[in-house]
Amino acid sequence: MSQLIESCCTVKETVQEKYDAIARGRGDSCYCMVEPGDYQDKIGYQAEADLGLGCGTPVDHADLQSGEIVLDLGSGAGLDAMIAAPLVGSKGKIVGVDLTPSMVARAKNNASAAGVDNAVFLEGDIEQLPIEDSSVDVVISNCTINLVPNKVRAYEEIARVLRPDGRFIISDVVTVGSPDPELLHRAEEAAGCVAGAEELETYMQLIAAAGLNELEVVQFRSLEVISEQDGIASITVRGRRP
Repeated sequence: MSQLIESCCTVKETVQEKYDAIARGRGDSCYCMVEPGDYQDKIGYQAEADLGLGCGTPVDHADLQSGEIVLDLGSGAGLDAMIAAPLVGSKGKIVGVDLTPSMVARAKNNASAAGVDNAVFLEGDIEQLPIEDSSVDVVISNCTINLVPNKVRAYEEIARVLRPDGRFIISDVVTVGSPDPELLHRAEEAAGCVAGAEELETYMQLIAAAGLNELEVVQFRSLEVISEQDGIASITVRGRRP
Protein backbone atom coordinates (compact mmCIF):
# COMPACT_ATOMS: atom_id res chain seq x y z
CA MET A 1 0.00 0.00 0.00
CA SER A 2 1.41 3.38 -0.98
CA GLN A 3 1.99 6.04 1.67
CA LEU A 4 -0.72 8.22 0.08
CA ILE A 5 -3.33 5.46 0.10
CA GLU A 6 -2.37 4.50 3.65
CA SER A 7 -2.68 8.14 4.73
CA CYS A 8 -6.12 8.46 3.11
CA CYS A 9 -7.29 5.26 4.75
CA THR A 10 -6.01 6.46 8.13
CA VAL A 11 -7.91 9.74 7.81
CA LYS A 12 -11.13 7.94 6.85
CA GLU A 13 -10.75 5.46 9.71
CA THR A 14 -10.19 8.32 12.16
CA VAL A 15 -13.24 10.16 10.88
CA GLN A 16 -15.35 7.00 11.09
CA GLU A 17 -14.24 6.31 14.66
CA LYS A 18 -14.96 9.87 15.76
CA TYR A 19 -18.39 10.06 14.15
CA ASP A 20 -19.33 6.55 15.21
CA ALA A 21 -18.77 7.65 18.81
CA ILE A 22 -20.89 10.76 18.25
CA ALA A 23 -23.68 8.72 16.64
CA ARG A 24 -23.70 6.41 19.65
CA GLY A 25 -23.71 9.33 22.09
CA ARG A 26 -20.15 8.77 23.27
CA GLY A 27 -18.29 11.59 21.52
CA ASP A 28 -18.13 15.36 21.42
CA SER A 29 -19.70 17.36 18.62
CA CYS A 30 -17.82 19.50 16.12
CA TYR A 31 -16.13 22.76 17.13
CA CYS A 32 -17.79 24.49 14.18
CA MET A 33 -21.44 24.50 15.19
CA VAL A 34 -23.86 26.84 13.52
CA GLU A 35 -25.23 29.58 15.72
CA PRO A 36 -28.04 28.65 18.14
CA GLY A 37 -31.36 29.29 16.48
CA ASP A 38 -30.07 28.73 12.92
CA TYR A 39 -32.01 25.46 12.70
CA GLN A 40 -34.49 25.16 15.54
CA ASP A 41 -37.25 27.25 13.94
CA LYS A 42 -37.10 25.57 10.53
CA ILE A 43 -39.87 23.34 9.22
CA GLY A 44 -38.65 19.75 9.38
CA TYR A 45 -36.25 20.36 12.28
CA GLN A 46 -35.73 17.30 14.48
CA ALA A 47 -33.81 17.70 17.73
CA GLU A 48 -32.68 14.05 17.61
CA ALA A 49 -30.97 14.73 14.28
CA ASP A 50 -29.17 17.85 15.50
CA LEU A 51 -25.78 16.67 16.75
CA GLY A 52 -24.08 20.05 16.39
CA LEU A 53 -21.92 18.92 13.46
CA GLY A 54 -22.63 21.63 10.91
CA CYS A 55 -20.82 24.85 10.05
CA GLY A 56 -23.55 26.47 7.95
CA THR A 57 -27.10 26.15 6.69
CA PRO A 58 -26.78 25.08 3.04
CA VAL A 59 -30.50 24.46 2.55
CA ASP A 60 -31.10 28.19 3.12
CA HIS A 61 -29.19 28.93 -0.09
CA ALA A 62 -30.39 25.98 -2.20
CA ASP A 63 -33.72 27.38 -3.47
CA LEU A 64 -35.14 23.86 -3.42
CA GLN A 65 -38.19 23.22 -5.58
CA SER A 66 -40.99 20.67 -5.43
CA GLY A 67 -40.03 17.45 -7.19
CA GLU A 68 -36.26 17.91 -7.06
CA ILE A 69 -33.86 15.11 -6.19
CA VAL A 70 -31.35 16.27 -3.58
CA LEU A 71 -28.15 14.49 -2.54
CA ASP A 72 -26.88 15.25 0.97
CA LEU A 73 -23.20 14.36 1.38
CA GLY A 74 -22.09 13.51 4.89
CA SER A 75 -25.72 13.40 5.96
CA GLY A 76 -24.96 12.44 9.56
CA ALA A 77 -28.09 11.95 11.66
CA GLY A 78 -30.22 13.48 8.91
CA LEU A 79 -30.66 17.09 10.04
CA ASP A 80 -30.21 18.86 6.68
CA ALA A 81 -32.00 16.06 4.84
CA MET A 82 -35.09 16.47 7.00
CA ILE A 83 -35.00 20.25 6.62
CA ALA A 84 -34.86 19.75 2.84
CA ALA A 85 -37.52 17.02 2.67
CA PRO A 86 -40.65 19.20 3.01
CA LEU A 87 -39.25 21.68 0.49
CA VAL A 88 -39.07 19.10 -2.32
CA GLY A 89 -42.37 17.52 -1.28
CA SER A 90 -43.80 14.11 -2.00
CA LYS A 91 -42.72 14.28 -5.65
CA GLY A 92 -39.12 14.96 -4.65
CA LYS A 93 -36.53 12.85 -2.90
CA ILE A 94 -33.62 13.32 -0.52
CA VAL A 95 -30.72 10.87 -0.66
CA GLY A 96 -28.29 11.06 2.25
CA VAL A 97 -24.84 9.45 2.01
CA ASP A 98 -22.54 8.98 4.99
CA LEU A 99 -19.29 7.09 5.55
CA THR A 100 -20.26 5.92 9.05
CA PRO A 101 -22.76 3.03 9.31
CA SER A 102 -24.00 4.07 12.76
CA MET A 103 -24.80 7.55 11.45
CA VAL A 104 -26.77 6.05 8.56
CA ALA A 105 -28.71 3.90 11.01
CA ARG A 106 -29.42 6.90 13.24
CA ALA A 107 -30.61 8.98 10.28
CA LYS A 108 -32.97 6.21 9.18
CA ASN A 109 -34.40 5.95 12.68
CA ASN A 110 -34.83 9.72 12.94
CA ALA A 111 -36.58 9.94 9.57
CA SER A 112 -38.88 7.06 10.44
CA ALA A 113 -39.76 8.57 13.82
CA ALA A 114 -40.52 11.91 12.17
CA GLY A 115 -42.65 10.34 9.45
CA VAL A 116 -40.32 11.54 6.68
CA ASP A 117 -40.99 9.18 3.77
CA ASN A 118 -39.19 10.98 0.94
CA ALA A 119 -35.67 10.55 2.34
CA VAL A 120 -33.34 7.55 2.11
CA PHE A 121 -29.93 7.13 3.68
CA LEU A 122 -27.03 5.14 2.25
CA GLU A 123 -23.58 4.16 3.46
CA GLY A 124 -20.95 5.41 1.03
CA ASP A 125 -17.65 7.14 0.36
CA ILE A 126 -17.82 10.64 -1.11
CA GLU A 127 -14.82 9.82 -3.31
CA GLN A 128 -16.81 6.89 -4.81
CA LEU A 129 -20.47 7.76 -4.51
CA PRO A 130 -23.05 4.96 -4.88
CA ILE A 131 -25.09 7.27 -7.12
CA GLU A 132 -25.75 7.09 -10.87
CA ASP A 133 -24.36 9.65 -13.31
CA SER A 134 -26.44 12.78 -13.95
CA SER A 135 -29.17 11.65 -11.57
CA VAL A 136 -29.62 14.48 -9.04
CA ASP A 137 -30.75 18.09 -9.29
CA VAL A 138 -29.01 19.46 -6.21
CA VAL A 139 -26.09 18.46 -4.00
CA ILE A 140 -25.83 19.82 -0.47
CA SER A 141 -23.23 19.17 2.21
CA ASN A 142 -22.47 20.59 5.64
CA CYS A 143 -18.99 20.52 7.17
CA THR A 144 -17.96 17.32 5.40
CA ILE A 145 -15.79 17.90 2.31
CA ASN A 146 -12.93 19.24 4.46
CA LEU A 147 -12.73 15.75 6.02
CA VAL A 148 -12.26 14.09 2.61
CA PRO A 149 -8.59 13.35 1.77
CA ASN A 150 -9.00 13.93 -2.00
CA LYS A 151 -11.18 17.01 -2.30
CA VAL A 152 -10.80 17.34 -6.08
CA ARG A 153 -12.07 13.78 -6.40
CA ALA A 154 -15.01 14.64 -4.13
CA TYR A 155 -15.99 17.57 -6.33
CA GLU A 156 -15.49 15.46 -9.47
CA GLU A 157 -18.01 13.04 -8.00
CA ILE A 158 -20.38 15.94 -7.34
CA ALA A 159 -20.01 16.97 -10.98
CA ARG A 160 -20.59 13.39 -12.12
CA VAL A 161 -23.86 12.85 -10.26
CA LEU A 162 -25.36 16.28 -10.99
CA ARG A 163 -27.58 16.66 -14.01
CA PRO A 164 -26.49 19.29 -16.57
CA ASP A 165 -27.10 22.72 -15.03
CA GLY A 166 -27.59 21.04 -11.65
CA ARG A 167 -26.39 23.01 -8.66
CA PHE A 168 -24.49 22.43 -5.44
CA ILE A 169 -24.49 24.30 -2.16
CA ILE A 170 -21.70 23.34 0.23
CA SER A 171 -21.01 24.63 3.73
CA ASP A 172 -17.44 23.87 4.73
CA VAL A 173 -14.42 24.97 6.75
CA VAL A 174 -11.49 26.80 5.16
CA THR A 175 -8.42 28.63 6.38
CA VAL A 176 -7.51 32.28 5.93
CA GLY A 177 -4.11 33.74 6.69
CA SER A 178 -1.64 31.44 8.48
CA PRO A 179 -3.32 29.28 11.14
CA ASP A 180 -1.37 26.93 13.38
CA PRO A 181 -0.25 23.98 11.18
CA GLU A 182 -0.40 21.57 14.11
CA LEU A 183 -4.05 22.45 14.67
CA LEU A 184 -4.84 21.79 11.03
CA HIS A 185 -3.10 18.45 10.74
CA ARG A 186 -4.00 16.61 13.92
CA ALA A 187 -6.27 13.71 13.01
CA GLU A 188 -8.47 14.21 16.06
CA GLU A 189 -9.12 17.80 15.02
CA ALA A 190 -9.80 16.60 11.47
CA ALA A 191 -12.89 14.82 12.72
CA GLY A 192 -13.75 18.03 14.55
CA CYS A 193 -14.00 20.07 11.34
CA VAL A 194 -10.60 21.77 11.53
CA ALA A 195 -7.69 19.80 10.07
CA GLY A 196 -8.01 19.00 6.40
CA ALA A 197 -9.34 22.49 5.72
CA GLU A 198 -7.91 24.15 2.61
CA GLU A 199 -6.99 27.80 2.19
CA LEU A 200 -10.00 29.65 0.77
CA GLU A 201 -8.50 30.52 -2.62
CA THR A 202 -7.13 27.00 -3.03
CA TYR A 203 -10.51 25.56 -2.11
CA MET A 204 -12.25 27.56 -4.82
CA GLN A 205 -9.60 26.53 -7.36
CA LEU A 206 -10.05 22.82 -6.67
CA ILE A 207 -13.81 23.16 -7.19
CA ALA A 208 -13.15 24.79 -10.56
CA ALA A 209 -10.63 22.04 -11.38
CA ALA A 210 -13.44 19.51 -11.03
CA GLY A 211 -15.30 21.21 -13.89
CA LEU A 212 -17.87 23.14 -11.85
CA ASN A 213 -18.59 26.80 -12.52
CA GLU A 214 -20.63 29.88 -11.53
CA LEU A 215 -18.89 29.69 -8.15
CA GLU A 216 -20.06 32.09 -5.47
CA VAL A 217 -19.35 32.33 -1.74
CA VAL A 218 -22.78 33.19 -0.34
CA GLN A 219 -21.85 33.07 3.34
CA PHE A 220 -18.60 33.64 5.25
CA ARG A 221 -18.06 33.54 9.01
CA SER A 222 -14.81 33.60 10.99
CA LEU A 223 -14.57 30.85 13.61
CA GLU A 224 -12.78 30.92 16.94
CA VAL A 225 -11.72 27.37 17.74
CA ILE A 226 -8.84 28.00 20.14
CA SER A 227 -8.19 31.72 19.81
CA GLU A 228 -9.07 34.69 17.63
CA GLN A 229 -5.85 34.05 15.67
CA ASP A 230 -6.92 30.61 14.44
CA GLY A 231 -7.42 31.81 10.86
CA ILE A 232 -10.34 29.43 10.38
CA ALA A 233 -13.65 30.28 8.74
CA SER A 234 -16.84 28.61 7.61
CA ILE A 235 -18.13 29.32 4.13
CA THR A 236 -21.11 28.35 2.06
CA VAL A 237 -20.26 28.13 -1.63
CA ARG A 238 -22.71 27.70 -4.48
CA GLY A 239 -22.14 26.68 -8.09
CA ARG A 240 -23.32 24.60 -11.03
CA ARG A 241 -22.40 21.78 -13.34
CA PRO A 242 -22.19 23.16 -16.91
